[in-house]
Parts: sequence; C-alpha cells; structure tokens
Amino acid sequence: MTIKWVQVDPLVMNGEPFCYGSRLTVRQLLELRGNGYNLERLTKDHPELKRIGIAAAYIYAADHRDRYAEFFEADGSIAGPGYSEAEAAGLPEQYRRPGIVITSPVPAAPVG
Repeated sequence: MTIKWVQVDPLVMNGEPFCYGSRLTVRQLLELRGNGYNLERLTKDHPELKRIGIAAAYIYAADHRDRYAEFFEADGSIAGPGYSEAEAAGLPEQYRRPGIVITSPVPAAPVG
C-alpha cells in the first residue's frame, strides 16, 4: 500500500489539505515552520507526524505556490527552518528539494 502523505477531503478539515495520520493542515505546518519550528520540535510536539509526511507537506506547498504564496521568500524558498542535509538523509529523492524541504545553505559573506 502506498500512503498519500497529503490528503484533501471535503469532509475533513473543511477541505484544507492535511497530513496523513494527523489533524494538521499544510498551512498549519507552514505557519509553524515560519515561526521557527524545526523538524525536531515539530515531531516532539506532534508525534503523530512522520518525517516523510512533513516533507510531503512542504513539497505540496511548493507545487501549489499560488495557495501558499505568503510562506515563500523572494528567493523561492519556504520561510523558516527546513531539514538539514542529515535530517533529509534517507528521504526519497522527490522530497529532497533545496529551499523547500532542505534548508538552503546560507551564502558566506563576501570577504573584502
């Protein structure tokens, strides 16, 4: 059986896309991320969430930017802490997008 990590059901959460096995919507996860919640804190506060499910929610948001535009930075990344490279290790390739799931490295300040 393949799990659909982000589900949309008009009878659940008023039709708002939500994470499988939880009552958290994609929007709520983006709000938490924007407020500084990293993967460790998300899974501690919401043990029903799975690492792959959170990543799927971020990918869903990226694929529906028109719906979630306020959560994206000017450079196209999602605001707030994403996964580190180590946290993203083992995720399927489609869930390893830099700036969306994996936090983009902060560019070094120019030396001069």
